[in-house]
Amino acid sequence: MSLALVCAVGAVSCDNNDNNSSVEPDFTGTFVQQDQMGRPAINTVFVASGQPKDDFNGTIPSEMNAKYKSVFKARLLALNPNYTTNALTLDADTFTSVLATDVLGVSTSGKTTFFDGTNVLTGRALGDDVIDVELLLIFGGPNGTSNPGLTKDNVNKNDKDFTTSFPYLATAW
Repeated sequence: MSLALVCAVGAVSCDNNDNNSSVEPDFTGTFVQQDQMGRPAINTVFVASGQPKDDFNGTIPSEMNAKYKSVFKARLLALNPNYTTNALTLDADTFTSVLATDVLGVSTSGKTTFFDGTNVLTGRALGDDVIDVELLLIFGGPNGTSNPGLTKDNVNKNDKDFTTSFPYLATAW
């Protein structure tokens, strides 16, 4: 029995083909988008209960606003019935139009940030506190000072410093 096991392990592990460079990606077939993550937590917070999150994830951006704006507006006003405008001066209709199209804009000529008080949705830097920005825009009111207990998640930075060279991500624990 043990001789058979040794032979089996030996036969499996003695493959001489260590050169995998000839493997080409296969782009044939039909592909389906599986996730949207331009703005983290938007799907989690704004897609209504009972509506599949995967449906939002698979919707192409050009169709998102028409399909989700009214759903997002209803959720926004359910979360914050006193919503008038936010720190970007966006009313509920305009803000939910921005949220419903879950894409990340990129500035090619200015600062890249999710929101720093001046620059708005010009991209996303690794250190941007995206959840705090989203909470501020949902609950902070026109000056960002309304509902102070709801405008921060109190996670103020990444648990490890980002590196100074590409790919800039923090080292793993």
